[in-house]
Amino acid sequence: MTAPDEALVVDLHNDLILLVDHFDQRGRPEHFAEFWLPELRSGGVNVQVLPVFIEAQYQSEGALRRTLLLIERIHALAARHPEVAICLTGADVTAAVAAGRIAFVIGLEGAHALGQDPELIGTMYRVGARVVSLAHLGRTHLADGSGFDDSSRGGLTPQGFEVLAEMERLGIVFDISHLGVAGVDDVLARATRPLLATHSGCRAITDMHRNLSDDQIKGIAGLGGVIGVAAAIAPFIDPARPTAARVVDHVEHIASVASIDAVALGPDFIDDYYAEVYGGRMEIMGVDEVEFVAAEVRRPSDLPKLTAEMVARGFSQADIAKVLGGNAKRVLDEVMGVGTGG
Repeated sequence: MTAPDEALVVDLHNDLILLVDHFDQRGRPEHFAEFWLPELRSGGVNVQVLPVFIEAQYQSEGALRRTLLLIERIHALAARHPEVAICLTGADVTAAVAAGRIAFVIGLEGAHALGQDPELIGTMYRVGARVVSLAHLGRTHLADGSGFDDSSRGGLTPQGFEVLAEMERLGIVFDISHLGVAGVDDVLARATRPLLATHSGCRAITDMHRNLSDDQIKGIAGLGGVIGVAAAIAPFIDPARPTAARVVDHVEHIASVASIDAVALGPDFIDDYYAEVYGGRMEIMGVDEVEFVAAEVRRPSDLPKLTAEMVARGFSQADIAKVLGGNAKRVLDEVMGVGTGG
């Protein structure tokens, strides 16, 4: 079984729009067509969730402006490239894939643009956001990220609970990745619809704050949600052995703790952005991301390595298809754009 030809491939987390924006600002609008489009095709990616991540310098007063600018970049990409399509519902995704296009789903990583105003989640819905997390590694007005676990262990704020409820009403998929322990507990206690951990790993394999405990994995699976394994981030997978084989160890662990129906892919292909913008070096909340470049799966064209590893371990054709995209597509179909207020 080869990923490009025989299976739907859904990547739940690729920050490529940051690098596209970087080159657009420098008069190089051809970057997506020359680099990312061939990479996505080589990896067989049919559905790409595009998170809008807000860098530290924009996370206060500039967050809303920066968020809207990056969302506009995504819309401009779709306007320039008929090979891709922005999708607002699961039905849109199905139609785009059937037409041979790459389905783009807009996400918000951290939702910094909302500030203290939960009603702005409606604005984000109107401009196309369909997958949203409430914090990055630090603190927002909505929740604490996992980087604060050792200090505050804060969960969702009252505004955060309002946003969660409104997301469920509208049909926006909640992304639990990056939330701290208390925040994950809050969401699992209140959520009524399937959710995503778009790019995480298993704490039982690699004990670091961004990974999920077995109880959290079971809770996500219990809601019908899925965990996208962050295959490209060495500290999440195994700083000493960030190989495709180790990524599949995380896949197998999630399947053993919960179900094969709870596993997906959210590689977080960020190496090229760090290399271009920061010279390959950047620190966020004390995590030195020099290690990130060591991952064996570092670009979309490396995704077939995961398929090959699963084949070598005797995964069935049906289970490989679930991991590569079937499980993630199920959640998108059930939640995305399907709400009482949508």
